[in-house]
Amino acid sequence: MAKHNELGKKGEKLAQEMLSKKGFEIIDTNWRFGNDEIDIVAMDGGELVIVEVKTRSTNFFGNPEDAVDNNKEKFLIRATESYLEENNLDLETRFDIVAIVLNNNETIIDHIEDAFYPE
Repeated sequence: MAKHNELGKKGEKLAQEMLSKKGFEIIDTNWRFGNDEIDIVAMDGGELVIVEVKTRSTNFFGNPEDAVDNNKEKFLIRATESYLEENNLDLETRFDIVAIVLNNNETIIDHIEDAFYPE
């Protein structure tokens, strides 16, 4: 597996652990709809939370969450609509980002709730 893929998998595992410790119930991981993917689907109380995980080894070129641009938001919204339909769910939904900087010297995890809203 390529190093960036390994880093991404480690980041997703860290994100799941952190969310679980915060009381989130992990419902699904790496859910795919065509080419779109939802990293983590979780419940936070009665709210469905769609979580995009971005992991980098450094923030030299910007923070990990900066990689969630308008196109990525559109992909996540489209995938979420399909997820809700496929699972026959009618729940309040929010979009969070877990941004991680992970290297030999440090691990920084930033959970950004309500990172963006569907238009």
